[in-house]
Amino acid sequence: MVRFVNQRRWVALLAVAALLSALGVLGTTHRARSQYAELQQLELRRWNLQEHYSRLLLEYSTRAAPHRVHRFAMEELGMTKPDLKRYRVVRP
Repeated sequence: MVRFVNQRRWVALLAVAALLSALGVLGTTHRARSQYAELQQLELRRWNLQEHYSRLLLEYSTRAAPHRVHRFAMEELGMTKPDLKRYRVVRP
């Protein structure tokens, strides 16, 4: 009879351990799936930001082209090349 009671305790203890283990697996699986979904969103955001950055680099290089800067300075800002005839070199 005592042996039967001890077996019941062990079975109950093992059942509780198996239940706790199953709950742990469920919690871990849920957390892993949630984190994977978050990773997917972050990777999409990184991809979008990288694409935007590439477009900005292209625009920057286009706007900083020497011929474009020269044309902007002449047309928009009214800048001209200096007239060298107006300057004199003074030697001590």
